Amino acid sequence: MITEALKNWCTENDLIITDEQLSEFDTYAKLLIEWNNKMNLTAITEENEIAVKHFIDSMTILKYIDKKAPKIIDIGTGAGFPGIPIKIMRPDIELTLLDSLNKRLVFLEEVCKKLSFKAELIHARAEEYGQKPEYRESFDHAVSRAVANLPSLCEYCLPYVKTGGSFISMKGPDGTKESASAQTAIKTLGGVLYKTDTLTLPDESTRTIIVINKQKTTPSKYPRRGVKINKQPIM
Repeated sequence: MITEALKNWCTENDLIITDEQLSEFDTYAKLLIEWNNKMNLTAITEENEIAVKHFIDSMTILKYIDKKAPKIIDIGTGAGFPGIPIKIMRPDIELTLLDSLNKRLVFLEEVCKKLSFKAELIHARAEEYGQKPEYRESFDHAVSRAVANLPSLCEYCLPYVKTGGSFISMKGPDGTKESASAQTAIKTLGGVLYKTDTLTLPDESTRTIIVINKQKTTPSKYPRRGVKINKQPIM
């Protein structure tokens, strides 16, 4: 069922997916279901829903990613979305997965092992590593499917993006409104709104993709502490 859903979507969207990649997605789904019995990774456990709401949803950002082996950080990755599906489809990328809950990273370590992937796994809060010189402004793309409001997400994510790179935020149907409310944050953090695309997934749910290009260096005081980011977002 997962294989069929992925094949159909890739055909409709002019994407090539190999039998090996389909097998990797199947392995990933089985691990997700198995580990979800031990820890709360996702509320979505039915195969077709995993295919659509996790895998296909993650793959919608493929067209916004550089063609030349980019370095990508997935912030607040959770159970690996969108990072792992992107890595399956683009094995050339250099992937970093960051999450504040270690148990999720234990799961992701097992996923990477089973799929023979190389990925850096970071157990930390995003605002902590955004101030570390070795990570700050060192990625071609930051991606996030996290649920925080966009002004806060911009502060968490844009400090990781190098000048000339982009932050790709995956939002629900209200994403266009969120992009409007984040204009001050985007500009303050050195970005510019490049595009806001709305699309429909195979289950008829709506997804908004917000692409923010990095034009200038982020001021050194950002990101602030997490409490401040959430309680006093840049508006």
